[in-house]
Amino acid sequence: MDFFRLAEERFSIRSFTDRPVEKESIEAILRAGQVAPTACNLQPQKILVIQSDEALAKYRRCTKSHFNAPLAILTCYDRNLCWKREYDGKMSGEIDASIVTTHMMLEASNLGIGSTWVMHFIPEAVREEFQLPENYEPVSLLALGYPAKGVTPSSGHGSIKPLKDIVSFNRFE
Repeated sequence: MDFFRLAEERFSIRSFTDRPVEKESIEAILRAGQVAPTACNLQPQKILVIQSDEALAKYRRCTKSHFNAPLAILTCYDRNLCWKREYDGKMSGEIDASIVTTHMMLEASNLGIGSTWVMHFIPEAVREEFQLPENYEPVSLLALGYPAKGVTPSSGHGSIKPLKDIVSFNRFE
């Protein structure tokens, strides 16, 4: 699919069928995350595929924004593996994990699999339910599955600010 068409047509899915996502599709989605760029190519992302009934029950205890998806992917970063900006110590992990999640979200859409990026979760619950090591920082939960019949984008999906309102050249105006 043409990238701009993919980017424009993809929207958050909040209603899924019960159809399981095939192993090959999951692997393609994970591969898209694997090839995502990260700062200095340190690849601090740590990804958990949530698909068993037990794991999905844990996922649902962490967020009310689970949409009963048959699959979810938790993307974290390892604080010990991040690049750190020398000037102020800002770590790249959250940015790296976000790029990885975006790649996976777009590949899912390319495969006809719907997704919703969920940031509305209880970090402490995620840490406890999935027994995250102390150095792992959860960034996103990606709810995934085949879209239910009749799903449509939210009313604000097509509302895009003009470039002149978000882009400046050479200085902010």
